[in-house]
Amino acid sequence: MSQVKWFDRQFDFSSTQNIFPSILERLRGTPARLEEKLRSIDPALLTRKPDNSWSIKENLGHLSDLEPLWQRRLDDIIKGREELSPTDLQNTRTTEAGHNEAPLEELLQRFRQIRTQTIVLLEAIDEQTVFKYALHPRLRTPMRTMDLFLFVADHDDHHLARITELARYKAS
Repeated sequence: MSQVKWFDRQFDFSSTQNIFPSILERLRGTPARLEEKLRSIDPALLTRKPDNSWSIKENLGHLSDLEPLWQRRLDDIIKGREELSPTDLQNTRTTEAGHNEAPLEELLQRFRQIRTQTIVLLEAIDEQTVFKYALHPRLRTPMRTMDLFLFVADHDDHHLARITELARYKAS
């Protein structure tokens, strides 16, 4: 089963309930979920690029590549900036990083380390900050801290699902 492309996703950030603690748990769990999933995949599949798409390792590396953006955007909201920092929509960093040449354990450790830094930042904010917002540059919609990290958790899940799809992909 294929999923909708990330840039085609539509998001609803209208909830007024504080679900931030649950979002934080999802974010905390992503490194363990990746480790469990990737350590069970045949190593020969980790660098395969079906239809010239990103490989499994590149999907993993991409999550690490974007983590500084999530941290910058949190800082944007905390500092009261009107708009969140933009991203490189071509994902140049991921494309040029050479993730396929890196050992799997190094990629997993890199993600765990940088995600832990994000979690530490998030654990330090108060409930008022959870509801502060800035404009998302691509979606053109206000995004609260809670919404931003729901977006991040959904992005994590999107790439976990893609990794599952790539591991099951049968060359034709």
